Amino acid sequence: MNQPVQKNTLYVGGLAEEVDEKILHAAFVPFGEVKLFGRVLTVNYAFPERIKGGEQGWAAQPIWADADTWFERQQQEEEMQRLQAEHRAAMQAAEKLHREKLAAEREGEKEEDPMAAAEAQAVKQSS
Repeated sequence: MNQPVQKNTLYVGGLAEEVDEKILHAAFVPFGEVKLFGRVLTVNYAFPERIKGGEQGWAAQPIWADADTWFERQQQEEEMQRLQAEHRAAMQAAEKLHREKLAAEREGEKEEDPMAAAEAQAVKQSS
């Protein structure tokens, strides 16, 4: 089952069923060594056992194959949204308290300002 992968094996996917080895070889012959900016490109070899779906692709996988990871991602996303909503609500409550405190301090300054009271009394006496 686990055959050793040769370093001269290249996996090509997405081909029509009519394509055979001769046609594929003929398609690659014109390219020779593939170069980019004067350097020969190297290729990392694919291990079909490690690719999700293997050599057969997604068609061979049942619909529920990745349901567990999908469900975990959904739970994590919902938890993150819940935490962000809680954080936003806490920040809004703190800002509201701060604004109310500042407004109360300003109101207190208007009512209990000793300098304003002394000035008002001096104005009354001078009139």
